[in-house]
Amino acid sequence: CDADSNCGFNLAWTLHQSFHPPAGLFASVGHKVGVGFPASSSSSGATSSGNPQDPYRKYVSPEAVETSLPVPGDGVGLRGKGKKKAVRIKIKVGNSHLKRLISGGIAGAVSRTVVAPLETIRTHLMVGSNGNSSTEVFESIMKNEGWTGLFRGNFVNVIRVAPSKAIELFAFDTAKKFLTPKSGEERRIPIPPSLVAGAFAGVSSTLCTYPLELIKTRLTIQRGVYDNFLHAFVKIVREEGPAELYRGLTPSLIGVVPYAATNYFAYDTLKKVYKKMFKTNEISNVPTLLIGSAAGAISSTATFPLEVARKHMQVGAVGGRKVYKNMLHALLTILEDEGVGGLYRGLGPSCMKLVPAAGISFMCYEACKKILIEEEDE
Repeated sequence: CDADSNCGFNLAWTLHQSFHPPAGLFASVGHKVGVGFPASSSSSGATSSGNPQDPYRKYVSPEAVETSLPVPGDGVGLRGKGKKKAVRIKIKVGNSHLKRLISGGIAGAVSRTVVAPLETIRTHLMVGSNGNSSTEVFESIMKNEGWTGLFRGNFVNVIRVAPSKAIELFAFDTAKKFLTPKSGEERRIPIPPSLVAGAFAGVSSTLCTYPLELIKTRLTIQRGVYDNFLHAFVKIVREEGPAELYRGLTPSLIGVVPYAATNYFAYDTLKKVYKKMFKTNEISNVPTLLIGSAAGAISSTATFPLEVARKHMQVGAVGGRKVYKNMLHALLTILEDEGVGGLYRGLGPSCMKLVPAAGISFMCYEACKKILIEEEDE
């Protein structure tokens, strides 16, 4: 190509051309910005729209309003829509299960960190330490430990919740897909698939992450006994045996089955109701937050007595408390000593914690699923 041809980048720019004001780098997306590449050469005389002289506009035409710019790294890309003047981040993943594992882990970590102070207060109220009300517990923690006390055990909580949520959503997706009949097939079970799939998901995640939950509870309640997560794990195994890591597993499993089943069933049902009411297939972030919060509050209220019994069994004989033989013994003892109110001690803080936690979790999960795409989603 010679100097007069248009088959390549013309690098012989003059000082006047370099500061040519009419257009620039953003000319291809409709912005009139006077910096960057020159829009045309005043000396060339070729000013028609069909034969642009600007090197950038020659190869990136104004018609290319939707672009896909690769980002370093396998399977990662940015997508921008010029018409809306917005940039969307899209990350390619291998399959739907991996997408749900990653989305669930991120959702669990974010939601639990946001509500960590409420989780700490709720745990203290359940076992009756540091006060009998949310205000008393908050003031006691602030006086003795400061703000860091409200986040005590949160690191372990995040470590527990992230994989737990990932496993839970993976199990739910797999079970629901298996139980849901295809078009033209008969129903495989007489009850909604989301109900059974939710229970299966809760059991799967609990079996995998229960020791982390127990250690987190010990770190929150037994201040000064354990230095950190690893020290607590080693001390419990050495002094109380490995089986101690699963103390209270039975009431936990029995509590998780109705909780997870109700939670996922309520979430799916409320989503369907919302779509039918507003005649839309897309649910934005705020409605997702509200729907998830409502589902979490419903399931938590229904199964809260089992949660209280599980916390009491996990703490064991710490501080002269009673040692319970099993879940039924714990429930009856609490009912006898404290009445019905004892089975719902801490329900208010629990709902205060679960309303944002469940909503944020579902909202982050749905948002991550939109960012993480598969090959067939393109």
